[in-house]
Amino acid sequence: MGLTMDVFSRGHVVALCWLCVELVALVNGIGVNWGTQATHPLPASTVVRMLKDNGFQKVKLFDADSSSLKALGNSGIQVMVGIPNDMLATLASSVEAAEKWVSQNVSTHVSSNGVDIRYVAVGNEPFLTTLNGSFLGTTLPALQNIQSAIIKAGLSTRVKVTVPLNADVYSSSTSLPSGGDFRPDIHDLMLSIVKFLSDNGGPFTVNIYPFISLYIDPNFPAGYAFFDGNSSINDGGAIYTNVFDANHDTLLWALQKNGYGNLSIIVGEIGWPTDGDKNANLNYAQQFNQGFMNKIAAGKGTPLRAGPLDAFLFSLIDEDAKSIAPGNFERHWGLFYFDGQPKYALNLGTSSSNSLVAARNVRYLAQQWCVMSSSASLDDPQVAPSVSYACSFADCTCLGYGSSCGNLDARGNISYAFNDYYQQNNQLQSACQFPNLSVITNNDPSTGTCKYRIMIQTDTKSALGLGAGAVSFRPLTRVLFIFMFLATAL
Repeated sequence: MGLTMDVFSRGHVVALCWLCVELVALVNGIGVNWGTQATHPLPASTVVRMLKDNGFQKVKLFDADSSSLKALGNSGIQVMVGIPNDMLATLASSVEAAEKWVSQNVSTHVSSNGVDIRYVAVGNEPFLTTLNGSFLGTTLPALQNIQSAIIKAGLSTRVKVTVPLNADVYSSSTSLPSGGDFRPDIHDLMLSIVKFLSDNGGPFTVNIYPFISLYIDPNFPAGYAFFDGNSSINDGGAIYTNVFDANHDTLLWALQKNGYGNLSIIVGEIGWPTDGDKNANLNYAQQFNQGFMNKIAAGKGTPLRAGPLDAFLFSLIDEDAKSIAPGNFERHWGLFYFDGQPKYALNLGTSSSNSLVAARNVRYLAQQWCVMSSSASLDDPQVAPSVSYACSFADCTCLGYGSSCGNLDARGNISYAFNDYYQQNNQLQSACQFPNLSVITNNDPSTGTCKYRIMIQTDTKSALGLGAGAVSFRPLTRVLFIFMFLATAL
């Protein structure tokens, strides 16, 4: 850097060295999830550049997409590659299938493409109670077969296996962390998995979401969801000022009680959504994520386990094609919008800018929108079916109560639905031909917190189904949703 002892005293150099050490520790301590369930995903090379520009040195994937992995080649970014739940049965029943998967999705990328794969995530929250036990019999055998395949490939000292689990695999009998143990219906299975991870040097990966506590319980103390110390509980002298620490240590108690108190833990997902619910907004997301990053920077750990946390923020970019079964917020977890633009100020402590760095060289479609014609009537019988059709393909999750577009009037709701359908179909003229209802305009209809988006240019086919690769949606859920907000607006 051209700094010499003639300019800096020894004390300055020591201080600078400590600053460098702290920065390296910060970078190594935080990763991010990269999901790709989007109708118009950014190019993989653009995303990898985003990761590097923002100082992320670790990324967690939900599959083994070849384009994503190739883009990560020789990037210096450590990778956790994923195996979707729908592949567990095949991998559980066949060692050969596991060996083939490892060869194609791990060995090849490590040896030929220079991808720094450190973990294979076998399944994703396979024991969620909402999955009704669908993967109870296949997760452990798949884990075992993948581990055997990694050993056979000669990668076992470098690549470790894990299973990302939701925090619902454990609970507390006393509502305090010290009452923690694994869920009774899967207790023995969890012990088998934990033993296997411990024997093979794999970490316990857990997804912790304080937002969900606030979402499912209107009486949950809001301050306890954040890191501001506004609420606290005392558990035998251990003071918990936020639900993350309490949840994390409930897991630690479960591990300790069953003889695995030293097992390493990775927080596989943690974050806060910005839309789709009254508690999902930019202010709360910034407050939570900055609070968590400050915790990472301090390196304090939790009351039961001191030291730096190993964690992956959830998530990098919004995904507008995700299922909204968990809630309308599910498409809005990103630190960045769909186009790679930062949502709010966030200091990750990983770059000199102390703020999020936007994606580079993103190309947009023309500055035009599809809206409800001023001459169209709200009483037109085509309004309801047209909006329902539009939202069965488009993303209307911003229109709900408490969401960013929740204060629109009826015309605004209709225009938003028409425009999102139009944008998702790459501004095709035929996508703005709702009978006597719609018109294309060059005047941005965005207002207040509600932004009518302009789609980015990609190679993705339109949602109309014109050509291979069109994104498929489940219309019924969206139709019911749109009727609900229309009834409110009208």
